[in-house]
Amino acid sequence: MPKMGESISEATIINWLKNVGDSVDAEETILEVATDKVDSDVPSPVSGVITEIRFGKDEVVKVGEVLALIEADGSVAGKKITIGKTEEVKQAAKPLPNDTKKEEVKLQARSNPDAFLSPLIISIAQKENLSLEEVQSIPGSGADRRIQKSDVFNYLKSRKYPIRKENANMQIPNATNTYPKPVIQFTEGKDRIVEMDRMRKMIADHMVYSKQTSPHVTSYIEVDVTNLVEWRNKNKDIFAERHNQKLTFTPIFVDAVAKAIADFPMINVSVDGKNIIVHSDINIGMATALPSGNLIVPVVKNANEMNLVQLAATVNHLADSSRNNKLKPDEVQGSTFTISNVGTFGSLMGTPIINQPEVAILALGIIKKRPEVMTTEKGDEIAIRSMMYLSLSFDHRVVDGFLGGSFLRKVGDYLEQFDLNTAI
Repeated sequence: MPKMGESISEATIINWLKNVGDSVDAEETILEVATDKVDSDVPSPVSGVITEIRFGKDEVVKVGEVLALIEADGSVAGKKITIGKTEEVKQAAKPLPNDTKKEEVKLQARSNPDAFLSPLIISIAQKENLSLEEVQSIPGSGADRRIQKSDVFNYLKSRKYPIRKENANMQIPNATNTYPKPVIQFTEGKDRIVEMDRMRKMIADHMVYSKQTSPHVTSYIEVDVTNLVEWRNKNKDIFAERHNQKLTFTPIFVDAVAKAIADFPMINVSVDGKNIIVHSDINIGMATALPSGNLIVPVVKNANEMNLVQLAATVNHLADSSRNNKLKPDEVQGSTFTISNVGTFGSLMGTPIINQPEVAILALGIIKKRPEVMTTEKGDEIAIRSMMYLSLSFDHRVVDGFLGGSFLRKVGDYLEQFDLNTAI
């Protein structure tokens, strides 16, 4: 499994394009894998014949583990190699006898003390107050009984009443007292069942996890973006001609958010147990809708270090790559704050769910012209202005109303005070 980014330690196999016995060329794609929400191709490093495939579809594989064995014909991407015997490796990978497999499954149900626990699994366990013994008791569905994120979430769902250390001796209420799951009515031949695809399942798990983890609070403000709209309408054609880039509102929004984060760095944090991790980098995730209807969050890295031209180029690249399924794994990793432009779909405002492990997310509503009362030297007057709503959903464990409201107001100030003379 090749390394596909600094923060990526594993990937899930989506599909093998080759089978045992098939011939492959160096650099030919032999399988597709997924990291987070991004799909990637894995090419063969050599030309030859596949003699063994060690992991199947939907299995999670750690970076650096052997996916398959290829009896090479002597070329590795144009270079000569020495071919060693693979018989000993194959022998070590022989399947266990049926009886041994059954016994292993029984043991797994009780404990998995040797299981590899990834940083993600450890983080989830800490947030859910799971003990080491409890995590090790979770059946692992990955290769070599490895515990995956889905295994932990399934365990948490089945464990209706989490046992915290301080409440270990408390009696657990009878599960039959919980609210029963509503019955879904289904009419055969009229209604239809659509199975969630892999990305939709991940989004669903992530959203439920976020709501269970962070106590969400949402604040709203209304901002006058007339100057910003006028400047953009006046300069978008010139900008495109001069820089060969489309000028949308998104890079302007990203710029305002990055400046506000610099003013209020405690909004740019993550929670790790009882500790607050303050991120020095300002990496802005931008929620982007895909043609499939799913959602992905590519990341503008170090947004505070870019000018408007650089931001426009980065935003356009990420948006185009998202729509064409060409995002690289690193381009959806490492966000410290996320924005969601719900106005793109005509929404007046929104209350988005926090993108874990961040502590806040900003929604930008539709920009609409309407009459507003303006205070001038002559007194109050009514004028046509371009107005929009902003909403900030934040994690009340570490962000109080003062910080959330102050940050939100600062973003609004940067948008309202946009300079009509801004150079392009």
